[in-house]
Amino acid sequence: METTTTGFIVEAITAAIVDHQLTPGAKLAEQKLADQFGVSRTLIRQALFQLSRNRLIRMEPARGAFVAAPSVAEARQVFAVRRMLEAGMVRAFIAAANPEHIDALRQHIAEEQNAVHGGTISNRTELLGDFHVRMAQLLGNEVLALMLMDLLSRCSLITLMYQSSASAAHSHEEHAALVDALEARNETLALRLMDEHLQHVEAGLTLPPDEST
Repeated sequence: METTTTGFIVEAITAAIVDHQLTPGAKLAEQKLADQFGVSRTLIRQALFQLSRNRLIRMEPARGAFVAAPSVAEARQVFAVRRMLEAGMVRAFIAAANPEHIDALRQHIAEEQNAVHGGTISNRTELLGDFHVRMAQLLGNEVLALMLMDLLSRCSLITLMYQSSASAAHSHEEHAALVDALEARNETLALRLMDEHLQHVEAGLTLPPDEST
C-alpha cells in the first residue's frame, strides 16, 4: 500500500510540474504536501527522494525540496554527449545482438506504444528514454546503462515540460525503425537512424532561449 501511495504522490507532483502548476524553483513544503495528500511526512519524504533521483526536484540541506530548473545549455550538452555514446552503442549492439535481444527491444516498443496512446506523460517519457538504456543492458554493459540513465535524468524535466505528444509518437516510430535496422545488421542505416532520432528529439523540444549565450 505504501509503495502504491508513494507512486501516486510522485505521479501527482510530476503532473503538476508538467502542467506548470509547479514552476522551476518552486519550494515543496513537506507538511503542506502531507496535508494535501492526507499522508504522513515519511511518505512525502519517500516521494520527494524518488523525484530527486529522477532529477525533477533538488534537495537542499536545511532548506528543503525545490522543483529543478535545468538549463537549456545543459540539455543541449546532454544530447551532444548522447550522440557520441550511442553511436558506439549501435556498433556494439549490431556486433553482439542475437534474436532474443531483438525480441526484448520489440517488447519494449510495444510498451512504448501503449504509453504513447494511453499512458501518463511521465510514464511515456520514462519508457521512451528507457529504450536507450535497455540497449545498453542487453549488451551487458552496466556502466554504459548507468551513464545513459544519468544523462536521461539530467534532461528529464525539460523533456517532460517541452516534448509534445506528437514528438513522443514520432520517437516511438523512430525506435521501431531503428530496431528493424539493428535486426538486419545494417550498421550504416542504424547509425544514421540513431543520430537523426536524437536530433529530432532535441529539435522537438520547445526550448526557451538559452540565457547563457
